Amino acid sequence: MSTLRILNPANGEAIAELAADDQASVAIKAAAARAAQPAWAARPLDERKACLDRFRDGVVRELEQLAVTLTRETGKPIRMSRNELNGLLARIDFFVGMAAPVTASETVLDEGGMQERIEHVPLGVVGNISAWNYPWFVGCNVIVPALLTGNAVLYKPSEYATLTGREIARLLHHAGVPRDVFVPLVGAGPVGAALLAQKIDGLFFTGSHATGLRIAQAVGSRFVKLQLELGGKDPTYVCDDADPQSAAQSLADGAMYNTGQSCCSVERIYVHEKIHDAFLAAFVETVKGFAVGDPMREDTYIGPLTRAAQLDVLDAQVADAKAQGATLHTGGHRLPGPGNWYAPTVFSNAHHGMALMKEESFGPIIGIQKVAGDEEAVRLMNDTRYGLTAGVYTPSGERAQAVLSRVQAGSLYWNCCDRVSPRLPWSGFGDSGIGVTLSTYGIETFTRPRAWHLKSPPDRA
Repeated sequence: MSTLRILNPANGEAIAELAADDQASVAIKAAAARAAQPAWAARPLDERKACLDRFRDGVVRELEQLAVTLTRETGKPIRMSRNELNGLLARIDFFVGMAAPVTASETVLDEGGMQERIEHVPLGVVGNISAWNYPWFVGCNVIVPALLTGNAVLYKPSEYATLTGREIARLLHHAGVPRDVFVPLVGAGPVGAALLAQKIDGLFFTGSHATGLRIAQAVGSRFVKLQLELGGKDPTYVCDDADPQSAAQSLADGAMYNTGQSCCSVERIYVHEKIHDAFLAAFVETVKGFAVGDPMREDTYIGPLTRAAQLDVLDAQVADAKAQGATLHTGGHRLPGPGNWYAPTVFSNAHHGMALMKEESFGPIIGIQKVAGDEEAVRLMNDTRYGLTAGVYTPSGERAQAVLSRVQAGSLYWNCCDRVSPRLPWSGFGDSGIGVTLSTYGIETFTRPRAWHLKSPPDRA
């Protein structure tokens, strides 16, 4: 039997060893989910909603221990683990509250004995290969609406957040979701590949562009509904009329929160030349004030990277930036000791010849580039294969609208960053993926619209 070893990224110590799935066990579980799904879909929506409400109650009841588990296996600072769990509650409330109106049947014509009606039916069996950086957020963006709309879910959490994935499954089962309707799969890449080989009706993935491309190629010939939430190289432009101090503090948090391991982390910053120096000084001062240390400490802001392999990516970006003339203001190196630690890193004099400004970093590192004005900023913001989020800092709403309307990104921010709302769709342009989660669209995506043509028989009077 194969196993999955779970390591604490803060110190490299093993914290668990779990029995892993294989091709045979995945096939058995997929068949069971297929058999169980119709009965789940046939249950009244109010019963499915009640299960998800009880799941929410379980999260509230066990929040502190769930946060500890998340911190131990991902290295996320404990305050941020609590923030993720508390933030999840509003997402569950939104999905539960909107499931009925989104999925209600609609009569679009009723005249002359002919009625036309649209209903929403579940996809069937949904595969979900989820992410480690926000496993509660990202997982439940799929899990909750998929279950509410009557689907069975085969859920493979990231191998870097498997303990949290198992907690999600435990709480759902305890809340009344049948075990064959929500099925966790344990393992790394081979288990994900085994999931793709099953008869599924939808595949929802969050992760890297490279893995998303392989998934698309694997299922592309089978006409399976596919959603891919991939990476980003999210830009922000600080205009000359912005307050440099407040913009710097906001963007330092946007770049470094969760140790920079967010799809929508600020990854490149363009600053108008008139306020560049003041912004840079305030930004560096803010970053130098971030507490780096044991993620279980209440005052820690920067924890370890979850994946050791990302250290090499950051080293390469630092070396490339230095070689091409960027100015290093702080950090730029690994931190000593066991675990996956990297110093918060800030470069100025960055440009688009550097990997730092072109390729996803996914760590506590940022490049800052001086620009002459709005036109140059827009051109540089669009100089990317990604298009997840983008932002502008200016007191002028009209100016922000003019800039952001020309930027190719799925989410646009004015005087804020690194923000996600359950009420708004989460999507991307280009290599940031296809499909939508969150909002009413993120509920509807787990259903198929079905058309009814209903003609009354003629009167026999």
